[in-house]
Amino acid sequence: MPSRLRQVALLAFDDVQVLDVTGPAAVFGAANDAAVHRTGRPFYHIHILSPQGGHVTTNCGLAVVTKPLASVRPGAMDTVLVAGGSKRGLQALAQDAAAQAWLQRACARARRYGSVCTGAFVLAACGLLDGRRVATHWEATDILGRKHPDVVVDANALYVEDDRVWTSAGVTTGIDMCLALVARDLGDAVANAIARRLVLYARRPGYQSQFSTVLAAQEKADSPFAGLVDWIRTHLDGDLDVASLAERAGMSPRTFHRRFTDALGETPARFVETLRLDHARTLLQTSLALKTVAAQTGYATPGQLSKAFARRFGVSPGLFRAMHAEQAA
Repeated sequence: MPSRLRQVALLAFDDVQVLDVTGPAAVFGAANDAAVHRTGRPFYHIHILSPQGGHVTTNCGLAVVTKPLASVRPGAMDTVLVAGGSKRGLQALAQDAAAQAWLQRACARARRYGSVCTGAFVLAACGLLDGRRVATHWEATDILGRKHPDVVVDANALYVEDDRVWTSAGVTTGIDMCLALVARDLGDAVANAIARRLVLYARRPGYQSQFSTVLAAQEKADSPFAGLVDWIRTHLDGDLDVASLAERAGMSPRTFHRRFTDALGETPARFVETLRLDHARTLLQTSLALKTVAAQTGYATPGQLSKAFARRFGVSPGLFRAMHAEQAA
């Protein structure tokens, strides 16, 4: 534990996306609670900042109390994150000369800096993302790439770490990214405990796509497939062949295969395999044995899982686990 508190700056502005501020703040606040429990003192000092200070109105009408940027020394920051928000709010912040100068000084000295959602546009306008691989909300990836051609935009990732620069996609992914930051500082056990406290379904890794297979399927699927999709997700270790799924849907196998493929744009077998392999990636970041991962994702043997995993992702489960263990070290 460091002798001094790590200073965390969350930069807000009028019409900011409220969860882009409160999500990261909740994660760092929960980390402080865990640190106090373990050591008797917090780990972070959280600053909610805005160019002028005072109340800023979020995009949902809630007011957030902030401190002015000028009240905090930029060189004292350990972590600097810019929240996303409306186009008007982002443009006003990016065109604020004093805010731009503060960000440039703070990010030059900080151990790490980045953005949540469309906050990447502000950092890009300050020249702080040139040559970096970054994430932003899926609706804004093309715009960010066109407006700032020196920035390498990853259109799929939930969040991206590029050296000192951390950027996340839309809204709730800021929570995922900040959990990864806390894990880097205080360990996976603390980050996992925070995820449980925040009642998250799972800690999502940065490589995971912004486009949830289940959510996309639920959006497209007509009844009875919307309910079936969720049932499949919770029964990945079971028998999910076409005959079994067709019986559950009350259709003949042939009719089910045709209607399911028409509704979701892929065959039942391909859809089930996608869910199983996505879940396997999550489980491979735990200490579970490969045999257990295979069983929990519906594969009879580790060999069957390995074959399907390598075919889809180009690496073996063992290599995938080793690669991501190294990144977390």
